[in-house]
Amino acid sequence: MRRLIAGFLFIAALGISCDTKKVERVSIDYDSLYRESLTKLTDVIVHDIFSPPVASRIYAYTNITGYEIMAVNNDEYVSLSGQLTDFKSFEPAADTSLNYELSAIYGALNTGRALIFSEDMISDYVNDLDSVFIASGIPQTEIDNAKEYAAMASAEVLKWADKDNYKQTRSFEKYAIMEGDAYWKPTPPAYMEGIEPHWDKIRPFVIDSASQFKPIPPTPFSTDKESKFYSEMMEVYNVGVNLTKEQEAIAKFWDCNPYVAHQQGHMMFATKKITPGGHWIEIVRLVTDKADNDFSETIEAYTWVSVALADGFISCWDEKYRSSLVRPETIINQIVDEEWVPLLQTPPFPEYTSGHSVISRSAATVLTYLYGEEFSFYDDTEERYGLPARNFNSFMEASEEAAVSRLYGGIHYRPAIEEGVKQGERVGRYIIENLKTKEATEQMALQGE
Repeated sequence: MRRLIAGFLFIAALGISCDTKKVERVSIDYDSLYRESLTKLTDVIVHDIFSPPVASRIYAYTNITGYEIMAVNNDEYVSLSGQLTDFKSFEPAADTSLNYELSAIYGALNTGRALIFSEDMISDYVNDLDSVFIASGIPQTEIDNAKEYAAMASAEVLKWADKDNYKQTRSFEKYAIMEGDAYWKPTPPAYMEGIEPHWDKIRPFVIDSASQFKPIPPTPFSTDKESKFYSEMMEVYNVGVNLTKEQEAIAKFWDCNPYVAHQQGHMMFATKKITPGGHWIEIVRLVTDKADNDFSETIEAYTWVSVALADGFISCWDEKYRSSLVRPETIINQIVDEEWVPLLQTPPFPEYTSGHSVISRSAATVLTYLYGEEFSFYDDTEERYGLPARNFNSFMEASEEAAVSRLYGGIHYRPAIEEGVKQGERVGRYIIENLKTKEATEQMALQGE
């Protein structure tokens, strides 16, 4: 990030006359700055250890702020007012000379900063952006006007966000563990409580309700060796003890556990990593760059995906705490092999459906809508966590791999994966059918229809 900012400053410096010290305006690559701003937000989300559902909420409101500033000031795009649940937008800028690209970046960062803990990390980044814009020859009045409009827009989005039940769920009762072998129990090594058991109470963005795409129930629990559930459980166990190197690589690549606990003696510490939604937000960075999208197209793609992720988590979490199915690690240790440990650390929430499967498919569905069925990409998201990049021929291929990675990792039975994919597909398709960012003819032209 610092290298990108430094690069902009160096280019801007070339526009300064050595004799007059007059700053000549240098072109700004706003779409690159927006991508890097979202990557910076991801860095802070990782630092602050937000859970996957909460992280998806942060991404959604952040990108909606940026998108809406762009859309209400750009005749080629459609406001999301009336399309997102209970959302009423703000007026276009009275001053038609508003630099809405500049304002959208500031507005998105304003909203993101209000939703995380480490606000100073975003503030420091904004200060760096100020330096870039000033060094690039943008007049201070233009920057101030952009910031003023951004502050107004962010405040409006945050007022809307304030009514989504998030704050109320902070004081709800903790999840009460159900009695019986069939039900989820905290898992080692941290034995954390179930996270976000009331996420089904969060107001959705596009889908009608958390339960709109309720999946079929999980396979009935049974320890009978002839039962379907026992067979599904043993598949997890057998795959786990016979993993190929490729399966292990896939599982680790898509782990995306924001808090991996480690225990040494009486000491407990954790490794911080990107969330599942954060991984797909980074895929948007890669895709919009490869597609050479302009600023408006870039922010549009981020918004589509962040809404798909957020509604995907709401839909998935509704089922997780309804069925509250036991994780493979718990029941395998109890009745098959007490020493067995899955490749990946079991996340602290019930098993069915698979969150990765749901949100990866919802994200892949809207990305396919935007970029087509054969958009290949090189995913280097996990390189910063010490893992090699992977190539994908399509978004659906990536989502399928993300889904099956949970079987390889030993943390999901196959039905949670397969039904999760179906659930995510339904969420994504519904969003496509009910959200519009361009007039119909333009949207169809964009998709090549």
